[in-house]
Amino acid sequence: MMIIDGEGCVLGRLASITSKNLLEGEEVVILNAEKIMLKQRVDRASISNPRDLGPKYPRRPDDIFRRTVRGMLPFKKSKGKTAYKGLKAFVGVPAEYADAELDTVPEAEYKNLKKGIELGEISKLLGATF
Repeated sequence: MMIIDGEGCVLGRLASITSKNLLEGEEVVILNAEKIMLKQRVDRASISNPRDLGPKYPRRPDDIFRRTVRGMLPFKKSKGKTAYKGLKAFVGVPAEYADAELDTVPEAEYKNLKKGIELGEISKLLGATF
């Protein structure tokens, strides 16, 4: 089981590494999903259209990350569905993982922290409470 701290990691890179590990049969736990970085600048107008009836996308940062990983898996096949069940993402650090040893993903680290936005800020723009 891999337990990864998402703080300061890039969303797409972390999601692709996570999806590869899930397809290999490993269980992955992501902590601090609200601190995962998105490289590009996002404003509220590009996030949602109030007149749009669908598709519905998640608002919480852990659900946004899970949806991103799901898009990288062959979800319509049984292999992808069983791999997706091995993913857990959390906002913050739950008590059961408080003293666990965390793995790092150096390929997913975000170098320039001044540019970009955290998933927690995007979720607050969308109206999520967590």
